[in-house]
Amino acid sequence: MQELNQAKINAFQTNLVGWYNEHKRDLPWRTSQDPYRVWVSEVMLQQTRVDTVIPYYERFMRLFPAMEDLAYASEEEILKVWEGLGYYSRVRNLQKGVREVVEHYGGEVPKNRKEIESLKGVGPYTAGAVLSIAYDLPEPAVDGNVMRVLSRVFNLNDDIAKPSTRKKHEAILYEAIYADDPSSFNQGLMELGALVCTPTSPGCLLCPVREQCDAFYLGIQADLPVKSKKKKAKAVDLDAFVLLDENKQLYIEKRPAEGLLAGLWQLPMLPKSQSTEDGQAAILNTYRVNSNLKTLDFHVKHVFSHIIWEIDLYIGCVNQANMPHEWKAVSKDELEQFAFPVSQQKLLSYCLEEGLL
Repeated sequence: MQELNQAKINAFQTNLVGWYNEHKRDLPWRTSQDPYRVWVSEVMLQQTRVDTVIPYYERFMRLFPAMEDLAYASEEEILKVWEGLGYYSRVRNLQKGVREVVEHYGGEVPKNRKEIESLKGVGPYTAGAVLSIAYDLPEPAVDGNVMRVLSRVFNLNDDIAKPSTRKKHEAILYEAIYADDPSSFNQGLMELGALVCTPTSPGCLLCPVREQCDAFYLGIQADLPVKSKKKKAKAVDLDAFVLLDENKQLYIEKRPAEGLLAGLWQLPMLPKSQSTEDGQAAILNTYRVNSNLKTLDFHVKHVFSHIIWEIDLYIGCVNQANMPHEWKAVSKDELEQFAFPVSQQKLLSYCLEEGLL
């Protein structure tokens, strides 16, 4: 690891913490250093924009103000409050981790890295964030924003997509972190990466640590950080079915307990590869539902990190007696009780707007 210049580190700490304390955003999770609240916010903020998280966080804390409330909530409750936020394994793991704290640590979030990282769903970043922000401990919290800032300030050329690079950045931060106020230092790094030291067109002229930034001095800030490209997402063609019985009940199905969008509800869906052009054979052969289907003029494209769903929509009338037992019949008004992923919310919104339900 490169040797750090102490004078540079001192100036970096002073300028960063001073800037953060003057310019930090007024965010709901910053009103308290309660470790549970910090933990919830950090889990929500993973791969999600701050503006998106704010209403989710506020609603989540109203429903689960204490760890005991979350620890013993039903899966339906936690999925519903998380509905639309994505990466649903986050909230399942959060609940499991919180339950461990309630049952094995007397409701006190552990104050050391080894114990907190042993909790379900808590990785190095979340552990460092909670320890530094809630407990003022000099522990690094390295995410994408932080690696981008450090790559530019210290002219680091390691690929930030590699796990080994995260370790190098953590090692640098153990030396560079401001021990007198690690909470403001770590949050300052995160804030700087989010607002100023952005992936493209960084606002160097507004940057409080410009004078300590090697990349700015060399004019290479646009070239850093180094990051290998992800594999191209695979497109998957799907058919979704709006099936209504004689009582205007809509049929929905629950996704498997494991895997993508586990445990969420959806309209019955099948890969288009199993279907004919109009979807009729798929329903008949797979579900033994005798339905006269027609195509609806609506299409949903939903992008995940690794695949892209391309969904066409069909509608048909069915006989209640012929429905698969694992499906659930619901009225239009009952839909609000179930947690649906974003792609399904779009399909259902279309059906409601068109008066199909």
